[in-house]
Amino acid sequence: MRDYELTIVIPSDVADDAITGVVQTVQGWIEAGAGRVTEINVWGRRHLQYQIKDYREGTYVLLRAEMQPNTLLELERELKLYTQVIRYLLVQTLK
Repeated sequence: MRDYELTIVIPSDVADDAITGVVQTVQGWIEAGAGRVTEINVWGRRHLQYQIKDYREGTYVLLRAEMQPNTLLELERELKLYTQVIRYLLVQTLK
Protein backbone atom coordinates (compact mmCIF):
# COMPACT_ATOMS: atom_id res chain seq x y z
CA MET A 1 0.00 0.00 0.00
CA ARG A 2 1.15 3.50 -0.84
CA ASP A 3 -0.06 6.83 0.49
CA TYR A 4 -1.88 9.18 -1.88
CA GLU A 5 -3.63 12.54 -1.74
CA LEU A 6 -6.67 13.07 -3.93
CA THR A 7 -8.01 16.58 -4.32
CA ILE A 8 -11.34 16.93 -6.10
CA VAL A 9 -13.31 20.01 -7.20
CA ILE A 10 -17.08 19.66 -7.00
CA PRO A 11 -19.17 22.06 -9.15
CA SER A 12 -20.85 25.01 -7.46
CA ASP A 13 -24.35 23.88 -8.48
CA VAL A 14 -24.11 20.83 -6.18
CA ALA A 15 -25.95 21.59 -2.94
CA ASP A 16 -23.95 21.67 0.28
CA ASP A 17 -25.83 18.68 1.70
CA ALA A 18 -25.13 16.66 -1.50
CA ILE A 19 -21.37 17.15 -1.19
CA THR A 20 -21.26 14.40 1.43
CA GLY A 21 -22.80 12.00 -1.08
CA VAL A 22 -20.19 12.87 -3.71
CA VAL A 23 -17.39 12.31 -1.20
CA GLN A 24 -18.91 8.98 -0.12
CA THR A 25 -19.09 7.88 -3.75
CA VAL A 26 -15.40 8.63 -4.31
CA GLN A 27 -14.55 6.95 -1.00
CA GLY A 28 -16.49 3.88 -2.13
CA TRP A 29 -14.41 3.66 -5.32
CA ILE A 30 -11.21 3.79 -3.27
CA GLU A 31 -12.44 1.09 -0.90
CA ALA A 32 -13.65 -1.07 -3.80
CA GLY A 33 -10.03 -1.21 -4.97
CA ALA A 34 -8.94 -2.56 -1.55
CA GLY A 35 -7.85 0.92 -0.47
CA ARG A 36 -8.52 2.82 2.71
CA VAL A 37 -9.38 6.51 3.19
CA THR A 38 -7.49 7.85 6.20
CA GLU A 39 -8.62 11.49 6.19
CA ILE A 40 -11.25 13.68 4.55
CA ASN A 41 -10.83 17.45 4.63
CA VAL A 42 -13.48 19.69 3.05
CA TRP A 43 -11.86 23.02 2.20
CA GLY A 44 -15.14 24.63 1.21
CA ARG A 45 -16.28 26.69 -1.74
CA ARG A 46 -13.55 28.66 -3.47
CA HIS A 47 -13.24 30.86 -6.51
CA LEU A 48 -11.59 29.02 -9.41
CA GLN A 49 -8.53 30.59 -11.02
CA TYR A 50 -10.10 30.09 -14.44
CA GLN A 51 -13.51 29.05 -15.69
CA ILE A 52 -14.08 25.29 -15.99
CA LYS A 53 -17.18 24.11 -17.88
CA ASP A 54 -19.04 27.39 -17.15
CA TYR A 55 -18.19 27.21 -13.41
CA ARG A 56 -16.42 30.04 -11.63
CA GLU A 57 -16.61 28.45 -8.15
CA GLY A 58 -16.20 24.95 -6.79
CA THR A 59 -15.99 23.05 -3.53
CA TYR A 60 -12.56 21.60 -2.83
CA VAL A 61 -12.19 18.30 -0.95
CA LEU A 62 -8.92 16.59 0.02
CA LEU A 63 -8.89 12.83 0.64
CA ARG A 64 -5.82 11.07 1.99
CA ALA A 65 -5.81 7.38 1.22
CA GLU A 66 -3.76 4.20 1.14
CA MET A 67 -4.11 2.35 -2.16
CA GLN A 68 -2.40 -0.21 -4.34
CA PRO A 69 -0.77 1.34 -7.43
CA ASN A 70 -2.59 -1.07 -9.75
CA THR A 71 -5.98 0.40 -8.74
CA LEU A 72 -5.19 3.97 -9.77
CA LEU A 73 -6.20 3.62 -13.41
CA GLU A 74 -9.69 2.46 -12.51
CA LEU A 75 -10.11 5.25 -9.94
CA GLU A 76 -9.00 7.88 -12.46
CA ARG A 77 -11.37 6.46 -15.06
CA GLU A 78 -14.29 6.73 -12.64
CA LEU A 79 -13.33 10.30 -11.72
CA LYS A 80 -13.14 11.36 -15.37
CA LEU A 81 -16.63 9.99 -16.07
CA TYR A 82 -18.26 11.32 -12.89
CA THR A 83 -20.09 14.57 -13.67
CA GLN A 84 -20.05 15.70 -10.03
CA VAL A 85 -16.24 16.14 -10.17
CA ILE A 86 -14.99 18.81 -12.58
CA ARG A 87 -11.28 18.45 -11.72
CA TYR A 88 -9.10 16.14 -9.67
CA LEU A 89 -5.46 15.78 -8.74
CA LEU A 90 -4.05 12.47 -7.51
CA VAL A 91 -0.49 12.45 -6.18
CA GLN A 92 1.61 9.98 -4.22
CA THR A 93 2.88 11.31 -0.89
CA LEU A 94 6.22 10.44 0.61
CA LYS A 95 6.53 9.24 4.16
